[in-house]
Amino acid sequence: MLQQAFSLLRCTLPLGCMEARLEQYIHAFIRWVPDPILSILILLLSFVLGLLIHKIVFRISTRLAEKRDLFWRSLVQRTRRPVRLAILTWTLSLGVVVAPLSANAESVLRHILLLCFIVVIGWMARTALHIWTTVYLRRFKLDAEDNLLARKHVTQSRILERVAVTVIIAFTISAALMSFPGVRQYGVSLMASAGVAGIVLGLALQPVLKNLFAGIQLAITQPIRIDDALLVEGEWGNVEEITSTYVVVKLWDWRRLILPLGYFIETPFQNWTREGSALIGTVIIYLDYSVPVAEVRRKVEEIAANSSLWDRDVVNVAVTDFKESVMEVRILVSASNAGRAFDLRCEVREKLIDFIQQTYPSGLPKVRAEGSTDARGRAVAAEASQGAAPTL
Repeated sequence: MLQQAFSLLRCTLPLGCMEARLEQYIHAFIRWVPDPILSILILLLSFVLGLLIHKIVFRISTRLAEKRDLFWRSLVQRTRRPVRLAILTWTLSLGVVVAPLSANAESVLRHILLLCFIVVIGWMARTALHIWTTVYLRRFKLDAEDNLLARKHVTQSRILERVAVTVIIAFTISAALMSFPGVRQYGVSLMASAGVAGIVLGLALQPVLKNLFAGIQLAITQPIRIDDALLVEGEWGNVEEITSTYVVVKLWDWRRLILPLGYFIETPFQNWTREGSALIGTVIIYLDYSVPVAEVRRKVEEIAANSSLWDRDVVNVAVTDFKESVMEVRILVSASNAGRAFDLRCEVREKLIDFIQQTYPSGLPKVRAEGSTDARGRAVAAEASQGAAPTL
């Protein structure tokens, strides 16, 4: 009686009557449309609704981030796709609840949405890690003159970021696989026989685990850093990139030397910028004993003082050895980094040899032959000069 009275009361008003008729039409349409088609329509509506919600949210977020700094603008841009997947997962899960699906279809769709949710969590974690690392590294400048601290933090952050990304991906794939009942049972049985399986798995993943732990060790101990100058495998270059499995060394002639991470843990190599980028360059020159060392020292100091490559720290000239016909002179000059030290050494060589050629032309290495000749020797020389065969 109460429902009939309420229906009559609604029909007495024009708006209430329209709502009642609309409700009747909807119920009739639902009864007339088959359940599979109705389920598809509801899921499509949920999908379109999710895209619409994401578009509105992204537009509002973009407008709010326009007046912020670069971090917030990059945050909105980088989280666009994972946020879209999260919203679509949410709206489709609502559609699955409302749609008249069969038990089998509902189970399959719920499993797919669960996988999407796991992917969203892993994607969000990876994006958040990358954004945090980028924001942290913005305070360090690799192009500074003294970039030792910057190289230290950049190397640690990049290596640990790649290791963390590897762990996130591994956990995401594991969580997705464990959502399948068959895989979950296999995982339980595998854990039950963890002794033999662990040995087999450890042998199979030995290269991967070796590089993973080598990356962690490199990040902590830091025998190499980004932009370090290395002498490795007889080649000189700078560390260009450190990944989770290998290191890229940019050689002086722009070639790239690719080495595994474990190489720098097990093999000796030279790091020219371990504690600082300044280096001492060595120039060795061999001169005749008649060249005054004091003049050579004065010229070297003059060359270094007039050079923009010298860091005003070390300049030294010393006679380090006596050979049979020459003396060995060692010249030391310092520069702020390996590249400038190499160029400074070349400049010292060029200007010093030019000075010796002009000032002491007889001071360059030469072979001497001194001694006296007897009468027989003079006769042989005279015959040779006249073109006759010498009589011995």
